[in-house]
Amino acid sequence: MSRNLLRWCLSLKTLTCFVFSLFISWGWFATIPANAASSIQPYVDKVVERITEFQLDNGMKFIVLENHEAPVISFVTYADVGGVDEPDGKTGVAHFLEHLAFKGTEEIGTTNYRAEKRLLNRLDRLYDRIKAAETRGNQAEIEKLQEKFAKVQKKASEYVISNQLGQIIETAGGRGLNAATSADATVYFYSLPANKLELWMSLESERFLEPVFREFYKEKQVILEERRLAVDNSPIGKTIEVFLDKAFTEHPYKRYVIGYDRDIRNLERRDVKKFFKSHYPPNNLTVAIAGDVDPDRVKTMAKTYFGRYSAQPQAPEVAIVEPPQTETKEFTLRLDSQPWYFEGYHRPSITDPDHAVYEVISSLLSDGRTSRLYKSLVEEKQVALAARGISDFPGKKYPNLMLFYALTAPNSDVDNVAAALNIEIDRLKNESVSETELQRVKTNLRAGLLRSLDSNLGMAQSLVEYEALTGDWRNLFNQLDAIANVSQADIQRVARSTFTPENRTIGKLLPSSSS
Repeated sequence: MSRNLLRWCLSLKTLTCFVFSLFISWGWFATIPANAASSIQPYVDKVVERITEFQLDNGMKFIVLENHEAPVISFVTYADVGGVDEPDGKTGVAHFLEHLAFKGTEEIGTTNYRAEKRLLNRLDRLYDRIKAAETRGNQAEIEKLQEKFAKVQKKASEYVISNQLGQIIETAGGRGLNAATSADATVYFYSLPANKLELWMSLESERFLEPVFREFYKEKQVILEERRLAVDNSPIGKTIEVFLDKAFTEHPYKRYVIGYDRDIRNLERRDVKKFFKSHYPPNNLTVAIAGDVDPDRVKTMAKTYFGRYSAQPQAPEVAIVEPPQTETKEFTLRLDSQPWYFEGYHRPSITDPDHAVYEVISSLLSDGRTSRLYKSLVEEKQVALAARGISDFPGKKYPNLMLFYALTAPNSDVDNVAAALNIEIDRLKNESVSETELQRVKTNLRAGLLRSLDSNLGMAQSLVEYEALTGDWRNLFNQLDAIANVSQADIQRVARSTFTPENRTIGKLLPSSSS
């Protein structure tokens, strides 16, 4: 499993993990040797000269990258809205909206939207009455209303054509229709044959022009089951939820992306509508299109289809700033699990000048079998079966955490793991990294970044993410230079300022007494 995929899966930054290598290879980066750092720039220049960008009058941005090696196009729609943007008491609404975005439009997914709409509105009214009856504690009234609700819901479902959007895309030769909700963003993506550009324009623009949000109450049960599997019935998921809540006191990074059970249960269709209206204006959307395309044709079609979106006020931004941590925080959970150890430190966002330094530190400590944590904790001291780290957890947009985690080996315990981990952290603070080791890590990190761009979809996703998070997609390639320029002194300086007791959060997952 790749480092990036593991990061997304572990942290539930996305609720659906995906692998970019399933899609068509670019070929430009795939053949670059890991030690051929000097050969990278010509390939980067070749990519950059094929990128076109434009912005519609309503503020919606497009990034277009030409690759005519195969008649395929990948599309990524990046909504700059994630779990951090949810109102208190409405956690999970960003992820909920992602689910509903695949339910179709007024024309797709229904046999008679006018009739269906009347029933959807009736369901909302019945739901309000059920909640009011629950407040009064009138069980007889609740049961009567729930019976009516079930009948109306069944009637509404008779108009639904399940997964019609997906069927249209698949029939047209599309692949990989999916989405991901993270703490920072919601991303929708798939690939189509090159001659289906206009089909994508039509489907994607309709999907967000007049969203329907059908099957809301059915989808709520699906999401609650997701929550049960990923958090409530998962020792690791539960520990991560507690860890975030412990490490952050104010910033909404403290909340798990999928949302709290009570909030999901209490969400109403009007909550999703309100959230969509405030956080999905066109100036909060960026699209990346990569593949066999003509940028001029893309621009003409974008004006026709997405130009229909009315300009809206800028989506509200998170203004909460996490206060500096002043003492070590620690917790222990006892669950039906093997023992795990977690240790995290606050660090700045992706736009900080030291972002590349944190990436190098994370790679140095935890990237692969040559990393310090693997060699020390797993191979030499044998206190852990696995030991890894994540540089930016649970997101990159705002100040976040550098997280380390390890699965304790038999005949060891989490305290041994903690001691071994802190020896390696202290080495970074007190000993200069050798130039040989530093160059190896930087070369691997840069090569890994390039390998993540080995597909139309991988390139599109990376370009649009850097555009949204840093304000310029070019920073994706500037990161290569930033990594190359990290010095031994930078590593020691950042390690000393970051890895302090007062900046540390510790989590211990231990077997329950009955295990």
